[in-house]
Parts: sequence; structure tokens; C-alpha cells
Amino acid sequence: MESVVTEHDGRLLARIENDRMVFEVSFDRLEPTDVTLRFYRNGEKVGSIYNDDGTEHTMARLTTARDGNDFLGVEVPKSFVTAVLDAAEETGRVTDDIAAEGYRLRVL
Repeated sequence: MESVVTEHDGRLLARIENDRMVFEVSFDRLEPTDVTLRFYRNGEKVGSIYNDDGTEHTMARLTTARDGNDFLGVEVPKSFVTAVLDAAEETGRVTDDIAAEGYRLRVL
């Protein structure tokens, strides 16, 4: 699986892909909660990463208005989630450092 988390055009760009899927999101802010990371761009939620019902499955989803669906979701490895959270913290894009620490304890 190939992944990249980098600054691009004033935002963080997070992308992961393999031969069956691609997940890509660019965001200004990352809002952590107990078990979810929410991506915001221009003040609007554009996606999230969440733990699927307390299992080992970590899911990423994008909000979309395409074909009446409200989101597209894929499973992503925790190493990718860690890279996203690390980059957001390093660039000052995390909305709550204490909540981010709690997310790391609960999910990662």
C-alpha cells in the first residue's frame, strides 16, 4: 500500500492507495474525538476516520453528494492514521491537543 501525507496548496493532503482502492482528502483542520478524526476544509466537514464498532477495522470516509450517497468509505491501516494525525499536529491543524492524545490512547 502506498501512502503520502504532505502539505499541498495550503492544506494537508492525505492519500493512500492499493490495487483495489484510493482514499484522498485535503483538509485545513483535523478535529479529534474519542474514536473519530474529522476532516474540515473551509469550515465544512469533508470526511472522517473512525474505528468500526470497536473492532480492529479503521475506516476512512469522504462526504459526497454523488448519486444520493452521503459518503464513500474504505478500510485504512492504523499506520496511515498515525501519519495523518502526526502531520496535522506538526503543522498546527489539530483543533484539540488533549482530544488527540485521547484518540491515540483509544484507537492507535
